[in-house]
Amino acid sequence: MLLSIPRKLAAIDSLDEILEALVKMTTLELGAERGSLFLNDPKTNELFSLVAQGTAKRRIRIPNTIGIAGDVFQTGRGDIVHAVYKDKRFHREIDQQTGFKTKSMVCAPVVSVKGEITGVAQVLNKRKGRFTRSDLALLEGMTAQASVALHGAQYIEKMVQSQAKEKAFLEVVADVTAEIDLGTLMRKVMSEATRLLQAERSTLFLNDEKTHELWSLLGEGIEATQIRFPNHLGIAGAVFTTAKSVNIPHAYADMRFNPAFDKKTGFFTRSILCVPIVNKQGKVIGVTQVLNREGGPFTDEDEVRLRAFTAQVSITLENAKLFADVQRMKNYNESMLQSMSNGVVTLDEEGKIVTCNEAGLRIMKTEPAQFLGKAADSFFSGANAWVAGKVRRVEETQEADVTMDAELKFSGATVSANVTIQPLIGSGKKLGTMIMLDDISTEKRMKSTMARYMDPARADQLLSGGEDILGGKSTLATVLFSDIRSFTTFSEELGPQTTVNLLNKYFTLMVECIQAEGGILDKFIGDAFMAGFGVPVAHADDEDRAVRCAIAMLAELRVWNGYRIKASRKPIEIGIGLNTDTVVSGNIGSPKRMDYTMIGDGVNLAARLESACKHYGTRILVSEGTCKRLKGTYRIRDIDDVVVKGKTKPVRIYEVLDHHTDESFPRLMEVTGHFGEGRKAYAAGRWDQALNAFHEALRLHPEDKVSRYYVERCERLKSRPPESEWNGVWAMEEK
Repeated sequence: MLLSIPRKLAAIDSLDEILEALVKMTTLELGAERGSLFLNDPKTNELFSLVAQGTAKRRIRIPNTIGIAGDVFQTGRGDIVHAVYKDKRFHREIDQQTGFKTKSMVCAPVVSVKGEITGVAQVLNKRKGRFTRSDLALLEGMTAQASVALHGAQYIEKMVQSQAKEKAFLEVVADVTAEIDLGTLMRKVMSEATRLLQAERSTLFLNDEKTHELWSLLGEGIEATQIRFPNHLGIAGAVFTTAKSVNIPHAYADMRFNPAFDKKTGFFTRSILCVPIVNKQGKVIGVTQVLNREGGPFTDEDEVRLRAFTAQVSITLENAKLFADVQRMKNYNESMLQSMSNGVVTLDEEGKIVTCNEAGLRIMKTEPAQFLGKAADSFFSGANAWVAGKVRRVEETQEADVTMDAELKFSGATVSANVTIQPLIGSGKKLGTMIMLDDISTEKRMKSTMARYMDPARADQLLSGGEDILGGKSTLATVLFSDIRSFTTFSEELGPQTTVNLLNKYFTLMVECIQAEGGILDKFIGDAFMAGFGVPVAHADDEDRAVRCAIAMLAELRVWNGYRIKASRKPIEIGIGLNTDTVVSGNIGSPKRMDYTMIGDGVNLAARLESACKHYGTRILVSEGTCKRLKGTYRIRDIDDVVVKGKTKPVRIYEVLDHHTDESFPRLMEVTGHFGEGRKAYAAGRWDQALNAFHEALRLHPEDKVSRYYVERCERLKSRPPESEWNGVWAMEEK
């Protein structure tokens, strides 16, 4: 039987089939229920079983130091165990995985011709009687006879796998290097790196030489996003700066590993292999990082394959990056030209028209087919022939020419424009000529004049003729009121001329904040002003625009006050009220004198909230109607439930705190937390509990005027409780 084993196995080519045949023979000859054969994987130091008789084929892996099989592998001595569950070495997880109950076993090492232990053979559960020393000797003899065939089959399998890997590698490289789009290329590189190394995730970082950051368009296995961080931080930064690969089997044991990204994504990083990407000049242009290899840590072979892969794609990456930069610059230039209000026409060296942006086509009232490719002399002819003459002069002198307030005629219409003609030069060579047309026709002049007296958006509406001269409409809008504190004292101290200069500077700063958020200035009211968001043109986030405007106003005022204090002048303090409601907006007045404005209860409440800022010692107060519609996230606290003067229905008001800095409002979150507890207790009429919370808020920030105000109110209510049922609503006496 022993002599027949090499002959039988020699006729089999597949390693799996050899193992299956050997297990069947050992099980049959020893009269057992089942057999297993474990081979050692020297790369992972694991014993793996390719077949288990009586069950479906599976791959079971265990460390080569665990269990009875591990002990036999390490010592090289076979063993017989009659009661395996009483043996401390027995690895029960195998039974749990397979559902088989092991009672007894005989276990022998598999020894190669060179005397190296290459695996372990097991035969389980003797059908009749118990395993004997003869059984062990027979098992050792059978594995010895099969060792040559096993060794040859393993070698052939490695060669086949190696050839398959190399073929797949070449196919991958050919597929990846054929791509030129940077985003697509990076996705392909990451996908193939993940597959080649049997990893869970991979990321390709490229270096941004302008910002000195490593960035990635995506991480394999998570949503596409852009990640940026300084190119010297973390494991990727260490690999980039040193140009040396890093192979970390246990990520959390390495001090360079930053677990913050794991916490953010919910991903658990076990092992990391990170290699530099080096171009043909030897310069590191980025790093490739793969995470969590299946079956254990990354090997030296994995590192070699990843380095070879990145070396092959580095040139393609640089080409794709260069292509992306060129494409981005081209798109940027085209977008810039198309977004310009001025017409831009370019001519080549022969004087033919090459490009024209949309503004140019509109000003010259022409179509691309009638314009592009023509000689400038033929298009700019007749009344416009002077343009062609100036183009020739600029081509000869290579000096720019500017003509202000010139008249041009296109399709029978006269256009007033400033015309600039200048040479195009690149790398010291003549490329052609550029013509710029700045339309300053009557409509543009009128708009420029009207914009000095009303909001530019309203001027656009009137010029377009899209509305009746008089009339209004109901619309949802956010109204902003703002007023300077103690302005009467300012005006008395400064005098008329200085007061006007101060207001002009102040209003300039505030109006810029309003227009930056797409709002309109409704009117100036002495030292106060009123603005609207959502009229005449509505946006999806008008409430957020109004809040951002109020925050920006206080930020600009803080900077300006800094200059005033340095000049020994008093700082200016303001209050801002915001309310969102349905208002009536439109032209109100007579046909000879009219004003575009907003009226309604929503406007009045905004004015009351601005005035209430003095009462509470706040800077920005917003109504419940505004707060509920906000889409952004802001630092807001519930201030009060009040009935403003002239109203009977209570309204909840809130304070916006985003304009504060750590210096102006230290420990803001803690203070607002205690304040919120105080408000709940106050609303329930628990005065002592409310006082404790407000006092704690004042302890953390003694300058919090709202908390101090509530301490006084609670003490007053505690000494003189409300006569009727308490509902937490406060009636304001003043406007």
